Amino acid sequence: MEAEGVVCGYGAADEILKGVELAVAEGEIVAIIGPNGAGKSTFLKAIAGLLPLKAGAILLDGAEIHHLSPGDRARRGIAFVPQEANVFPSMTVRENLEMSGLLERAGIRSRIDDLFTRFPMLAEKRRSAARTLSGGQRQVLAMAMALMVTPKLLLLDEPSAGLSPAAAEALFDDIVDIQRTGMTIVMVEQNAREALLIANRGVVLVDGRKAHEGDAAAMAESPDVRRLFLGG
Repeated sequence: MEAEGVVCGYGAADEILKGVELAVAEGEIVAIIGPNGAGKSTFLKAIAGLLPLKAGAILLDGAEIHHLSPGDRARRGIAFVPQEANVFPSMTVRENLEMSGLLERAGIRSRIDDLFTRFPMLAEKRRSAARTLSGGQRQVLAMAMALMVTPKLLLLDEPSAGLSPAAAEALFDDIVDIQRTGMTIVMVEQNAREALLIANRGVVLVDGRKAHEGDAAAMAESPDVRRLFLGG
């Protein structure tokens, strides 16, 4: 996936992103960090097609996709997991997965079975309403729902938000396991240091612009990066 000079906002005179550039290699995790209001979630929404671009381009496999609807982008292989409202609370775990698989109807049952094997907790809770799951369990379900469309690119918006440290750690382990299947992941996280520790590359957004980019592990340990962007 490539983003070239992306300018985007929520109104005609509103520019949250001011020319963001990013190239994501197949199979890597890129962690996007930065202060509140920097445009991190806006950037994911622009990639997913939930916000139109004012300028710039978004490419997937070398083809421009910024003119496509969110549904068409999903069919091309982009799956977006928002921070909130990412499951159907009154439906069971299995029903949530079935709903998410309707975009690609063939093989729904086998894909659900594969996800139950990958995430045993979901198999155990398959008949439970999503509203009865813990925060961490709901996030796993939301990621599994995204995987029902067999995406090429998984976009995660603040996956650890509101989770306990133990639940967040377990969730990050699940994200690494997903990457090991060959999945490409772009993740926005306030839990910056922990996100960098599982990512291949880190990107810092400040005021809608890319302020820093580099090897994620090196960024996590850099005194300058920690002082400027990670709070010490």
